Amino acid sequence: MFDLPILVGIAGTFFIAGTVKGVIGLGLPSISLAFLTVLIDLPSAMALLLVPSFVTNLFQGCVGGAALVIFKRLWPFLLMATGTVWVGALAINRFDPALLSGFLGVLLVAYAVLSSSGFKIKISRHNEVWAGPLFGAANGLFGGMTGSFVAPGVMFLQALNLSRHVFVQAMGILFMVSTLALAFALQNNNLLNAELGVLSAASLLPAVLGMVFGQRIRALMSESVFRRTFYFALFVLGAYIMVNAIFKYSG
Repeated sequence: MFDLPILVGIAGTFFIAGTVKGVIGLGLPSISLAFLTVLIDLPSAMALLLVPSFVTNLFQGCVGGAALVIFKRLWPFLLMATGTVWVGALAINRFDPALLSGFLGVLLVAYAVLSSSGFKIKISRHNEVWAGPLFGAANGLFGGMTGSFVAPGVMFLQALNLSRHVFVQAMGILFMVSTLALAFALQNNNLLNAELGVLSAASLLPAVLGMVFGQRIRALMSESVFRRTFYFALFVLGAYIMVNAIFKYSG
């Protein structure tokens, strides 16, 4: 399906994305899609990230000892985030791929700007009851359309003022269940085939190597400095995807 230069690019992409995830606990789908959509179409890129994203987030979601507490507290949010993915995925066959790529770019830019500016929202336990399903539904819709499950789900988790370790584990659980839902949605929309599945499984190796490398970097460097660098890079990549999508759509 893909020639050698693209395969090398895919492997390099997952190594970089795994490195980012190893340092700050998120970013594998966002970074992967940002690079992959430069090389290949968005639906194929979404299919390729399935195995690396699911396995790395399964590990992240199982480590920390708070999984049961997270599920008991956040199940309405997680349920809606998972259940609405298939609705968003319906847009893949109904809209121009350039529009969806552009939407991904908008999400990346918005997340980078809000996060780097220090913008935060706060949600009390009382308001969490109704806010969780709303944020979950929006996260599932956006994730189904773009393959990125960062916004606005991570913003919701940040607003709950969870401890750092619980927050990281909660992100892993959110991304894990959302990726599983995306796999079913892509399969139902005939966007996932055996060849893409095999290549996705093969992409797990560079992703895991990158994740281990990133964890070592995290032990050696300032996480705050890396976060600022990450958000700047995410902004540049998102802006590039937006501009590229505009040229494709207008052309």
